[in-house]
Amino acid sequence: MPSAEAQKGSPLTLVLMVASAAIGGTLQYGYNLAIMNAPTIFIQTFVNETFLERWDIQLEDYQVTLVWTIIVSIFSLGGLIGALIAGPMTIRFGRKKCLLLNNIFLMAGALLAVTSRAAKSFEMIIISRVLVGINAGISMNVQPMYFGESAPKHLRGAISLSSAVFTAFGVVLGQVVGLREILGSEPCWQYLLASNAIPGFIQLVTLPWFPESPRYLLIDRGDKEACIKALRRLRGCDVQNCELDEILQEQAETRGMRPSRPWELFADRSVRWQLITVMIISSAMQLCGNDSNLLIERLGRRLMLMGGFILMTIWAVVFTISLWFESSVSWMSYLSMACIFTYILSFGMGPAGVTGVLPTEIFNQTARPAAYMIAGSMMWINLFITGMLFPFLVRELSEFCFVPFAAVCLLSALYVGLFLPETKGKSLSAITSEFHRLNFKGQEEKCGSQAQYRLAEVRLSTDL
Repeated sequence: MPSAEAQKGSPLTLVLMVASAAIGGTLQYGYNLAIMNAPTIFIQTFVNETFLERWDIQLEDYQVTLVWTIIVSIFSLGGLIGALIAGPMTIRFGRKKCLLLNNIFLMAGALLAVTSRAAKSFEMIIISRVLVGINAGISMNVQPMYFGESAPKHLRGAISLSSAVFTAFGVVLGQVVGLREILGSEPCWQYLLASNAIPGFIQLVTLPWFPESPRYLLIDRGDKEACIKALRRLRGCDVQNCELDEILQEQAETRGMRPSRPWELFADRSVRWQLITVMIISSAMQLCGNDSNLLIERLGRRLMLMGGFILMTIWAVVFTISLWFESSVSWMSYLSMACIFTYILSFGMGPAGVTGVLPTEIFNQTARPAAYMIAGSMMWINLFITGMLFPFLVRELSEFCFVPFAAVCLLSALYVGLFLPETKGKSLSAITSEFHRLNFKGQEEKCGSQAQYRLAEVRLSTDL
């Protein structure tokens, strides 16, 4: 029998759980985007040599570029598939086990990548990118859900922001590993593509030691004792009655309800504005053109989102002006670089940090997996659209290529300011009641007028 002290856990448990889940989760998304930069020429040469050896065909430059574009872009298709299967997987296996099983796709992709050169098959690289994309699509959905359901209410935003932090760290790590002195050289490009197996292995070794999401344990599995043990380990102290009561209240509200399917959310008026919100914010996260953390808890989700989009609009406009005058004013190039930096910084402080936690806070346990499926699908679809359209925008609009992104940011800021209620520090029932007024606004006004009419009739009959 473990001692009482061991059962209580430590406040450090939550931090270590976040690190373990994110290393094999959203870090992989940033890492797998970054590692494709260094071996571009090497893989294009490999594709050309493969065609020449198999079919005695020398590809034109545009044909090699087309194959390379497919290798890079197919990652988004895998991400979309991962987002669609993430919901059913979390319902069947739970949040933690889903993240662990997700490494099957990663390891299979890494195996294909590392053996592709010996097999002289660029098709294996394409399949590898699809599998790695599926891994990223699942982790981008499941990890924020796991964090949002495991973190205490006052730390939910900051913990969920760690997903964006690890994504950025993954990009930096991928750039470093892709240096020519490490794995970015011609003899080593296949090992670079397979190096994503290392973070996945770290997660497989460490994550099993941490508890499952307390909300999943109680609401989905009905195991109150396991939920209390998980809360005690994650908090490092005895479970507070108010936190347990909130989970029990959500369990009572969803008792007898099966998990929602994505298409059912579109027909459910009670979650209409919640669904519109996550679709718009998830889409804007990619359509804004982007391929502090305590501020989220201090200032709130709504202000951080709105402020981030407004700042991005401003920097996009300034960037456009600097590009326009770059040929005539020598120091404008420095202003352009500063605008890019501040644009990315504003994105990280606002949309990137807040978007992941929103479905956890505004949907109940039965609708949450389906909501993450829809949000994730919108993100990957719009990432693909942005990647495909951006070269044409640069060619057709030239210096004004960031104007469409500025418009998206401005419209997103207006939507957030007009329709998204603040969720910081609020219970699900309080947030749901605020959305209820939006979802049933017309009916409430109609019911109110009918009630006043009936009251007037009662008064008239009394007078008579």
